[in-house]
Amino acid sequence: MDMQSGLGIRLSLKQRYLLLLIAIGLVIAYHFTRDRPESSRMARVEGLRANSSQFTLEGKPLRILGGSIHYFRVPRAYWEDRLLKMRACGLNTLTTYVPWNLHEPERGVFNFEDQLDLEAYLRLAASLGLWVILRPGPYICAEWDLGGLPSWLLRDQNMKLRTTYPGFTQAVNPFFEKLIKKVVPYQYSKGGPIIAVQVENEYGAYAKDTAYMPFIKEALLSRGITELLLTSDSKDGRALGGVKGALETINFQKLLDEIKYLDEIQPQRPKMVMEYWSGWFDLWGDLHHVYPAEEMTRVVTEILKLDMSINLYMFHGGTNFGFMNGAFAVGIPAAKPMVTSYDYDAPLSEAGDYTTKYHLLRNLFSLYHTQPLPELPPLHERRAYHPVVIQQHVSLWDSLHFTDKPFKSERPVNMENLPVNNNNGQSYGYTLYETTITSAGTLNSKNNIKDRALVFVDKHFIGVLDYKTQELSLPEGKGRRTLGLLVENCGRVNYGKTLDEQRKGLVGDIEFNKQVLRDFIIHSLSMKPGFVNRLENSGHWMSMRQRPSFPGFFQAKLYVNTFPKDTFIKLPGWGKGVVFINGKNLGRYWSIGPQQTLYVPGPWLHRGNNQVIVFEEQETDGKILFASSPDYGMPVDVQ
Repeated sequence: MDMQSGLGIRLSLKQRYLLLLIAIGLVIAYHFTRDRPESSRMARVEGLRANSSQFTLEGKPLRILGGSIHYFRVPRAYWEDRLLKMRACGLNTLTTYVPWNLHEPERGVFNFEDQLDLEAYLRLAASLGLWVILRPGPYICAEWDLGGLPSWLLRDQNMKLRTTYPGFTQAVNPFFEKLIKKVVPYQYSKGGPIIAVQVENEYGAYAKDTAYMPFIKEALLSRGITELLLTSDSKDGRALGGVKGALETINFQKLLDEIKYLDEIQPQRPKMVMEYWSGWFDLWGDLHHVYPAEEMTRVVTEILKLDMSINLYMFHGGTNFGFMNGAFAVGIPAAKPMVTSYDYDAPLSEAGDYTTKYHLLRNLFSLYHTQPLPELPPLHERRAYHPVVIQQHVSLWDSLHFTDKPFKSERPVNMENLPVNNNNGQSYGYTLYETTITSAGTLNSKNNIKDRALVFVDKHFIGVLDYKTQELSLPEGKGRRTLGLLVENCGRVNYGKTLDEQRKGLVGDIEFNKQVLRDFIIHSLSMKPGFVNRLENSGHWMSMRQRPSFPGFFQAKLYVNTFPKDTFIKLPGWGKGVVFINGKNLGRYWSIGPQQTLYVPGPWLHRGNNQVIVFEEQETDGKILFASSPDYGMPVDVQ
């Protein structure tokens, strides 16, 4: 019986074609929805609510089992790998910050592409069945330079960050206009994964302006945020960080009296640890912090027994690529910069490996699921490539041909106020200040060097000035000589009350023989990709047969003959500097440790020759080593 006789009607060719298209469409729709989580297919009526002792979603109880993974700290090629490993651990919610300083590197110039494609990250989370708690700042802390605030804000000498000072709010509004427009369609009520949005971050520890949190809350609501609002504070700021209409959550590592505090201020509402610190960060010159897996699991077990929701900070830390590390300044004489790795001793390591913490948590979280957890995704192979020998070098002084035109100024000018980057100032890297001296004597920084300067006379290295060493003797010489100060921004403070004071470079006068120095030539050396590319293709490189001068750039080639694998760079015999692979800034290294390796993601390599450029300040042994596992230095338990 054919279609015509069976239906008792005759169908034209056109009608048959239309029926076929409808049938194909139904099959595609079925397969598309069949593999999506039940929660993302149901009609969206009632989002996340906090009206009783438990969160509810669509009126049904929901315990948030969350973890933090920052898209900007993980190579985009690995986003899916890390989120699949999150799901396989039994987590149901992804939390991420949004770094304003990366998304708006110059005022009014926005970047949401490639590594910074937040919408792609949200779509990926949704496709994998993860809910999202978005933490859009504008301040994020995150052990990130200036807590995620763009350095161009500091061009205003009267700037009052994280307040309703007009200079700050007038900068926040255009950023939120751009950002919130992008994330609104990904809210739960619109079929997306975002179930909650955090208002600012740990404001209670800052709390300089009672009107500020209401301003940020309104900035979110007025632009279309409709999901549950949260705030997040640790013990030192919990009493001052809330805002009316947002659920307060807490941050800690060891159970103290935080739970009791939440019961007192929010009786009969859900309790959540927004940041359960699974490890800790490291500072240059310190030891590598670890937090015992058994202790972590014990506290997480207690939290879950108390019927609370939890977010692991970090679930996977990743890396402070480039110059993006922050600095720590609480309870110490001067700020200490964070290391490049953000491994954080988290359940998933910097390179995406499973740790003891991961397996213990997976066993624990599996008890809170009715279905078996997904299989563990396979690990990525790693490789210790053969050492490579430095082939060429170029001095810092010769590299200045490829920087912006130098700037002449009677007085020193801090990095942020230099007339570079379309008058947005210099954000990161090094700045070279040169002036003239005519005698021997004593150089005094007056503590106006932020953060660390290599001092040269006629390109000969004399010594280092920083917050500990503020005086240096300069030798005798004939006639007029060039004094050079290569000043490094080692990372701006990301937490505490000194955010407004994070200008870098020479931030005031310096003295020579008690006389104020004047008439500077200032070179901006931010080492952006354009500069590295120009340098790489220049004709200034010299063979290693010619003795290198320091500081300098050193070039080698890593030949990869198979599919590229993750690896770690080791630089024994080198002092301090920065490594670039195929133009990408892997971050800082420093022999003082604790960190002794730099993570190199396989997707940033390619078959054949890979260009490695190292900027080294003072010494080299002429070769680069590779390892298949990291070395974060001597461990010490988090106190």
